[in-house]
Amino acid sequence: MDAIILAAGMGKRLKGLTKDKTKCMIDVNGTTLIERMLNQLDKFNLDKIVLVVGYQAKKLIDFISTLNINTKIEYVFNENYDKTNNIYSLFLAKKYLEESDCLILESDLIFDTNILEDLIEDERPNLAVVAKFESWMDGTVVTVGNNEDIINFYSKDQFSFDDVTDYYKTVNIYKFSNHFSQHYYIPFLEAYIKAFGLNEYYEQVLKVITNFKESNINVRILDDEKWYEIDDIQDLNIAESIFAPYESKLNKFTSRYGGYWRYPRMIDFCYLVNPYYPPESLISELKSNFKSLLVNYPSGLDINSLLVSKYFGIDINNVCVGNGASEIIKSLIEHVLNKDSKLGVIIPTFEEYSNRMNPDNIISFDSSTINFQYCAEDIINFFDNKNIDMLVFINPDNPSGNYIYKNDVLKLIEWSKIKGITLVIDESFIDFVDAEDEPTFLDQEILDDNPNLIVVKSISKSFGVPGLRLGILASSNIELIDYIKKDLSIWNINSFAEYYLQIFEKYKQDYLEGLEKFKNARRIYIDELKTINNLKIIPSQANYIMCEVLGDINSYELTNKLLNDYNLFIKDLSDKKGCKGKSYIRIAVRDEIDNHKLAIALKEILD
Repeated sequence: MDAIILAAGMGKRLKGLTKDKTKCMIDVNGTTLIERMLNQLDKFNLDKIVLVVGYQAKKLIDFISTLNINTKIEYVFNENYDKTNNIYSLFLAKKYLEESDCLILESDLIFDTNILEDLIEDERPNLAVVAKFESWMDGTVVTVGNNEDIINFYSKDQFSFDDVTDYYKTVNIYKFSNHFSQHYYIPFLEAYIKAFGLNEYYEQVLKVITNFKESNINVRILDDEKWYEIDDIQDLNIAESIFAPYESKLNKFTSRYGGYWRYPRMIDFCYLVNPYYPPESLISELKSNFKSLLVNYPSGLDINSLLVSKYFGIDINNVCVGNGASEIIKSLIEHVLNKDSKLGVIIPTFEEYSNRMNPDNIISFDSSTINFQYCAEDIINFFDNKNIDMLVFINPDNPSGNYIYKNDVLKLIEWSKIKGITLVIDESFIDFVDAEDEPTFLDQEILDDNPNLIVVKSISKSFGVPGLRLGILASSNIELIDYIKKDLSIWNINSFAEYYLQIFEKYKQDYLEGLEKFKNARRIYIDELKTINNLKIIPSQANYIMCEVLGDINSYELTNKLLNDYNLFIKDLSDKKGCKGKSYIRIAVRDEIDNHKLAIALKEILD
């Protein structure tokens, strides 16, 4: 068996990275694509490896000559690489297809070695490696029959998003028998080139051949195997995270701060959303208006503030809406505080507020000294003799999940008013509380009575729509609200977010039912986590649980192992203020199936 690697292309979409070298010479985490691929093929005792080269051919050949590859390597030159496509490159290598069974690979791929091993060991003679279509994929897709035979190939212009559940993406790795090549592929390849020219793709020939049942092209469907096709710099960035070495993979994933829909097989226990909302009916309503929302401007800030005002029962003059709570927080801190102001915070906590300040101007109450379980009296006792201008606390807190009861918070509000302190209550997670009814301070009467009080809420978290980026700020301080509204862009949220605000009130009952499902799932989850040795559970009223990791493995090692070995992504807190030098993790509460998967993995590692 031979292997044919198509490596003649220019890789223009990689911009400067391929200015003076071919695409397969770019490196992923320190190793070039071609070096990795050749070393993988070298393990299988192939008769030879054939490279079809073109752009920067000499540089590529010289580089390969420095590698320690035992398999014989031969080269085919595509002199017209800048005027042709890969159909011509494969045509130039047709004699190898005629002489031997062949693996065919494109040079811009990175993949797990066991994909090749399984392909070679599979007794079926003609195979296309495919993966279930995911939203990040692009290019040729196929539909597959009950016998794992290819029904049809679909190019980009034939692709229909209505049929995505039926599609499989071609990975651009094939196995052809020499019989198949001689009697089917090469004759049709030659005819196709005569009819349509050289600037086509070799998979177009396979599309024609699938019309003949006797051609017998089957698929090998990938499951958990990793692969990625690198066409541009974004692909390269994602590939580097997927194929990062064990010791650096966690850092690469953490530094992305989201966008994890690109890794559909990973379960994200790091970022915090409601697993039981929104309902499918709400999603369908958004979908049905997609085109109108896409091509039209959203309303201005005042109109969107009106929608929020209506839902939460707050006067429009006392509320504003932001592109996520973080946008509002930035404006709030910059307006209320100056370079000499002092900010009081409880640590460990959500750090968006303190990150806007000079660290020297932050006074921190470390709740780890009392097992992260504090009340209003603890806060008052600590800050009573401190000269602070603003006090921020998250309720329930993040990451501890500590909750201060409403009557207790009212004492804190009264104390801060007497002290002349601006009090910010961030209640982004308060809807998950089951310790008492009606815990929110988004209450017009309370706001009117306490002009020093500011309430911030992220709609993304509890309503399960982080992609819409929505947050609100409420206060009876009209001057503050007016400033923030002027500070923010008039179109600070997009049409999709506005439409969500317009319709979400009619799904209020679905929301309440979703919260009840969540609270039940959290109770089951905590009970299961409590059975795991070397894991101490911190009581939580939020949609996450903070745990202390005991025993021989620390929180970083545990987080790393879960990501690398189980494809589960949790948050390591070892670098967080208030947790440094200690071994804590934060795990999101997802639905019961996902929660159980994580609990099993934790048990396997820690017990």
